[in-house]
Amino acid sequence: MTQSNATQPEIAPSRSDSRQLHCLTIVIPAMNEAGCIESTVEHLHLELKLKQIPHELIVVDDHSTDDTWNKLLSLADHIPTLRPIQNQQQPGFGRAIVCGLNAMQGDAVVVFMADESDDVRDVPRYWQLLQQGYDCAFGSRFCKGGGTIDYPWMKLRLNRLANTFIRFLFGIRFNDFTNAFKAYRREVIEGCRPILSPHFNLTVELPLKAVVRGYSWGTIPITWRNRRTGLAKLKIREMGSRYFFIVAYVWLEKYFSRGDYHRDRQTATVDSVSSVAELPRSNHG
Repeated sequence: MTQSNATQPEIAPSRSDSRQLHCLTIVIPAMNEAGCIESTVEHLHLELKLKQIPHELIVVDDHSTDDTWNKLLSLADHIPTLRPIQNQQQPGFGRAIVCGLNAMQGDAVVVFMADESDDVRDVPRYWQLLQQGYDCAFGSRFCKGGGTIDYPWMKLRLNRLANTFIRFLFGIRFNDFTNAFKAYRREVIEGCRPILSPHFNLTVELPLKAVVRGYSWGTIPITWRNRRTGLAKLKIREMGSRYFFIVAYVWLEKYFSRGDYHRDRQTATVDSVSSVAELPRSNHG
């Protein structure tokens, strides 16, 4: 186990914002997770119920060939907040998440892994951070208070190399972009569209776009545990070029788009459209 000692979350500057959230959506992509999906859903539901957080659990079956879908249907009979759906597009981790994002009814969302490698106790802490007014809540396994359990040695080295590269390339004080387990307000998700990544590179696309486009974010330490059942779906050799593509894409946006996709520019555009719509009709048209 890799575990650091300590304590206070790192917080990036936030806008002064008291917008309250009313419902949290958890999106869980699942492909052949029959061995663990029941415990993951039950633990999440119990934790959120105990913390009295209004929520919905959207589990997206990503073309499973095992009993995942049947287990989800059975779970839905006694967990009223569970909404199982199927990815009708081509299979892919990113596509499954987008399918869940398109179906979400909450005003904030957490992406959570079906194998429960993420800690359900960290979800309410994300919710609290968003309720403080932040647009995004990012967790780091590699800051004070964070930790990993049974992280494969080679995968860990590649992870640290990739995150260090991203950190210096973008000049952002955050060290765990490659983990999917993060939380966003709904407007961040809408502001990051179109979402391009069909596979695990979505884990990098969403937070990088959110930061580059000017959304506020806070960081808390989180804990990650290697899966206890089933097989890992991430194939590093297949994903290397895809990660590089999406990092390069967002880097080009940051330095060459002249802020066209920045949240302030988007808001100004919406406000301009609203103002025009409210103008009185001309007598000449």
